[in-house]
Amino acid sequence: MNDGEAATVKLAELLRHPDDLDKIPALKAEFTRKKAAIDSQLRHGLKEQLEVTQAGMSSITDGQRTVNMIKEEMMKIDKLCAEAQNMIQDFPHINLVAQTHRNFEQVEKMKKDIDTFAERLENLEYLLGQDDEDPANQPNLLEIHYGLTELRDIRDEAMQQIRNTEDASTELIDNLNLETGATVQDYFARLDDVIEWFDKHIGEACINLIGLIQSGNDGMVVRLALIIEEEEKQDKKAKALQDAQREYKDLASRFKSITGPKELRGYKEKFLKAIEFVVEASITDSNEKFLDDPSKMNKITRWYFNNLNAVKVGMQTLMPKKWNIFRTYCNIYHAKMHDWLIERIDDEALNPPHLLAIINWVDEYYAKMQKLGVPEEELQPHLIDNRSAELVREYRQVIIKAVDEWMDRMAATDRKNFLARDEAALDLDENRVFRTKTLGDMWRMLSEQLLVAASSERNDVAEGVIDAMFRALFSRQRMWQSLTESEAAKFSSPNADQEGLAQLEDWLVTVANDQIACTDDNPEEPDRPSYLTLFERDITPLVSQAYMPNIVAQVETLRNGYIDLALACIRTFVSLIFTVDFRTVLPEFFTPAWYAQQRMLTVMATFTDYITDYSACLTPSLIEVFIEELADELLAHYLSAVRNKGAKFKRADPFSDKIRDDVLTVFEFFAKFPNVFPDIKTKWRVVGEFAKLLEADKSQVPFVYEQIKGQYWDVQIGWVEAVLRARDDFERSMLNAVKAKAAEISVERGPETIFAKVKLK
Repeated sequence: MNDGEAATVKLAELLRHPDDLDKIPALKAEFTRKKAAIDSQLRHGLKEQLEVTQAGMSSITDGQRTVNMIKEEMMKIDKLCAEAQNMIQDFPHINLVAQTHRNFEQVEKMKKDIDTFAERLENLEYLLGQDDEDPANQPNLLEIHYGLTELRDIRDEAMQQIRNTEDASTELIDNLNLETGATVQDYFARLDDVIEWFDKHIGEACINLIGLIQSGNDGMVVRLALIIEEEEKQDKKAKALQDAQREYKDLASRFKSITGPKELRGYKEKFLKAIEFVVEASITDSNEKFLDDPSKMNKITRWYFNNLNAVKVGMQTLMPKKWNIFRTYCNIYHAKMHDWLIERIDDEALNPPHLLAIINWVDEYYAKMQKLGVPEEELQPHLIDNRSAELVREYRQVIIKAVDEWMDRMAATDRKNFLARDEAALDLDENRVFRTKTLGDMWRMLSEQLLVAASSERNDVAEGVIDAMFRALFSRQRMWQSLTESEAAKFSSPNADQEGLAQLEDWLVTVANDQIACTDDNPEEPDRPSYLTLFERDITPLVSQAYMPNIVAQVETLRNGYIDLALACIRTFVSLIFTVDFRTVLPEFFTPAWYAQQRMLTVMATFTDYITDYSACLTPSLIEVFIEELADELLAHYLSAVRNKGAKFKRADPFSDKIRDDVLTVFEFFAKFPNVFPDIKTKWRVVGEFAKLLEADKSQVPFVYEQIKGQYWDVQIGWVEAVLRARDDFERSMLNAVKAKAAEISVERGPETIFAKVKLK
């Protein structure tokens, strides 16, 4: 798109409606103002660029002018030198005599140095021997260094002469009076031995430098610093000469007379290496102690900060300021500590407690360095490469992995035992109540892993582990829910094999007991809290205040889940009783056989057997739940029996009396359980409403339905239809009248009633 098209599109966006034409003056003024501002900026930028360009051109011109002036001066000097040689008669002879004189003086000096070389070397050996007897002070250190420096220069000059001229080398060898076959290097070999001896003294002093400072031996430290500083200067000169000779070979060949140190001796580098050696040795010692007991990390590394403090307090004033010795020590120490910790972290064999000790020590390390005046940002790289968060996750994951593996193994064991109906996997507690053998082990394992998490003294570790434990506990609840439902479903079909049913019922009771043991706190025994309460007490001190609401919510959800699972197991157990034990009895209700036999007494007899058998092995709080569930399930099936094949209520039959007898039989049985009987009796009153629906005159049926609907909001029209169709006087108009009444009335929803369990099929 070209500029013209872009402008057209922009105008089309601005002027979409006819009324927008009134905006043209304002838009024009705005664009004019923006254009003026842009023009001003462009002029200002152009002015700055011109000034910079002009300044650069001026600098180039001035530089060219200076170069030309230098060339002219050099030409003048060269011209003067040439003219001077022509002006002075016999200049070549004078120059030769002067050079000969200089060479004679150099030879004479060299002869004197060579003659006294052995004597001076012996004196230095004597001084070194004296310092050997007093290694802490070494009073002759400076004198020895000065003497060795002179002897080194003599040797270097001699060797240089030998390399430069063959005649000079022959003459020098003759002057040294060497034995046949001996070389100049052999003559100077003793010097190398003495230098090595001296370097050993220097090295020992460097290694013991911290000890010298701590013992107050400042004189020795100063002498050592003077020697290293002087050697550093000489190395800089040697380096400069070597660089010049390497980069300007032609120039160097014309000035062979330039003298100076010919080789780098590296005392400053050796000094720094000695610092590294000392810290490495200390770290090696600390490493062994750390592997033995990581909890003593602070004590193990105390030397580190003591050494740096000694340098800061006692060494800075004794060393050249340009060395910045304290920062030098800090940088070396920090680098070595970093390398050691990273090596430990990357060690796959490192145990979690060691990893945790490193993580927790990092903050303390930087705090102590801050006290020494070294802020964290000046210490590079980061002590553990900013891997704290990663390492915390790794440490936390180690604990989480242990928790998950334990829970997975227990789940696999429980699943296997449950599916096999292994009675040996069940246990009896002190009250002779059924329990799984893994329940106590599970909570004991969680407690042990919490102790590991607590030892980290880190909220983030503990909170991550606790999250994993909550997930594992919820997963275990879902596992039992799924297992109990799927296994119970196998017995739901009429032709299902009944083998293993009794064992399944035992397991259902056991699983229900386990859930209650997890959450049931007895106020009368406060010293024996439930597993979940103990778990909550253990985790609360380990977390931050921000995490506390999560604990409250998760524990409450767990508690409700345990109760719901326990109730679900009891309901499944009761459902199995009705599915299997009453498979032939329930279909006879409200049929001709119902009138002839006392089927409700048969049901109550079965209830008696089950309650008698399981009261001893059920948790006390579940016994009443079991009894109430039996009553509720019976009531639901009783009301659902109107859908039985052959169910019919004839006006001439005594169905009202029969229903009354059934209810009285139920009341007589459950009256033996006074704690639950009132609730059971209240729920069974719905049978009276059921009877009214059967007995009512056709015209009154809608009003009876209205009364039932007012008490039981969830009564289904399908059930009412089934009841009406079971009447021998059923007419379609009765059902239509009920449906019309259902459309008229409105009831408020509330808690589920017994009709939530009534089956219509």
